[in-house]
Amino acid sequence: MTAPPLASGPQGPGALRPLLDTVLDALREGAEARGGPLPAGGPEAVAAMVRDALGEPLPAEGDPDALHRLVRALAAGTADPADPLCAAHLHTPPLAVAAAADLAASVLNPSLDSWDQAPAASALEALVTRALAEEIGAADALVTTGGTESNQLALLLAREAHPGVRLVCGANAHHSLVRAAWLLGLPEPVVVPTPAVADLCRTHDARLHVDAAYGGGLLLSDRHRARLDGLARAHTVTLDLHKLGWQPVAAGLLAVRDTTDLAALDQRADYLNADDDTEAGLPDLLGRSLRTTRRPDILKTAVTLKTLGRTGLGRLVDQVCALAQEFAATVEAHPRYELYDPPTLSTVLFRPSGASDTAVAGIRRRLLHDGRAVLGRALLDDRLWLKTTLLNPHARPHDLTALLKLVDLASLAEGHTPT
Repeated sequence: MTAPPLASGPQGPGALRPLLDTVLDALREGAEARGGPLPAGGPEAVAAMVRDALGEPLPAEGDPDALHRLVRALAAGTADPADPLCAAHLHTPPLAVAAAADLAASVLNPSLDSWDQAPAASALEALVTRALAEEIGAADALVTTGGTESNQLALLLAREAHPGVRLVCGANAHHSLVRAAWLLGLPEPVVVPTPAVADLCRTHDARLHVDAAYGGGLLLSDRHRARLDGLARAHTVTLDLHKLGWQPVAAGLLAVRDTTDLAALDQRADYLNADDDTEAGLPDLLGRSLRTTRRPDILKTAVTLKTLGRTGLGRLVDQVCALAQEFAATVEAHPRYELYDPPTLSTVLFRPSGASDTAVAGIRRRLLHDGRAVLGRALLDDRLWLKTTLLNPHARPHDLTALLKLVDLASLAEGHTPT
């Protein structure tokens, strides 16, 4: 029996081309079947569709149509961030050029746990991460899977540099910081309102970490960059380019101001970073991550930065921030809606005037169940708000006007007439 073709090697391109056609056809068919931002019918309907497409997960004999059928099912059952009405989370539609680069990374399959598995990828990662660190005012940056890993790693470096450290964070800090403190065996975090934290850290000689997973993307915008002044005062900074960078997940970074902190990650494994290999000039990659096997996620980022440049990426940032401002103004002027506050980035919180929290929750779930729109939720000031996180640079104001009309209809269906 002939072995199945490989994605790489001399025969790789020829083997991949017809498969790519299959995937692209299945993506198109799945999107047409879905017909909106997410599938209608809720969890039970989606699970039934997937069971039907999958059948026996591990059959005795293979099925040559499996690629088409499962990709089509995934596309039909996805929440599509490229749809303007899919606006709940920090979930971006990836740039085509970044997705294409990610395919190359999967095909070549280098692993960044030793230089002899990833010669070019390791060199590319070193160049791009240091360039991005300089943008933040830091000395170096490590590639992570996203904000959760970056925040955990930042707290680990702090613990190793300052035994007995205790996390003090704002009430709105990301949940991953509290979890990281628990995982690292640190005392219960002290949660405080956010006064001038950087100034307090300097006064008390405390270590400062900034979680800029979302807002860090403003660095790419000449218009908004100044809002991040002072970022260089942080010892560590979390940044996610799968948010305001439009990368396929994962594309996280942790920037560090002092590279001596990274000594805490040093690890020796003779088969990966033997002392004599390191002394002979082979780069040691184990100290660049808590993970061992790592894919070259930096490739898609490098390709994106070179293809679009600062100007092109900054324009995307400006577009989604401007769209959020426009949507907020529309909501504020609308007699049947209440705006929480003007947006800081590209997230807008609103709710139908006079609606109970139960009605707000029901409106969101009805839109999800019907496959009409994907809205988030946020509990602030003891009230439940609908949340739109606008990260689609192709979305336009008329899309958001349509969104409000859908919320109107869902409100009526939930028994609430907006006043």
